[in-house]
Amino acid sequence: MSNGVHAACSVFDLFLGILVGVGLILLSYFGLVAVLLAALGALATTINTIVGVIGLIVVILFAYCLIRMLWSCCFGR
Repeated sequence: MSNGVHAACSVFDLFLGILVGVGLILLSYFGLVAVLLAALGALATTINTIVGVIGLIVVILFAYCLIRMLWSCCFGR
């Protein structure tokens, strides 16, 4: 039985989430965020690090959801 709280995401949505997270990580890794915010000085480095951490969290969460969805699809609940 379902309690009415069910988030319906397709595999495509989950892959897009992972791609966004990887994009954020790459922007942070190559320092493009810091370059764009160079006028802020040392704060740009902090924001660059925060963007990288958020990207990593997004990738982990979406990958977990994707693996869970595929596992339940292939092996049942």
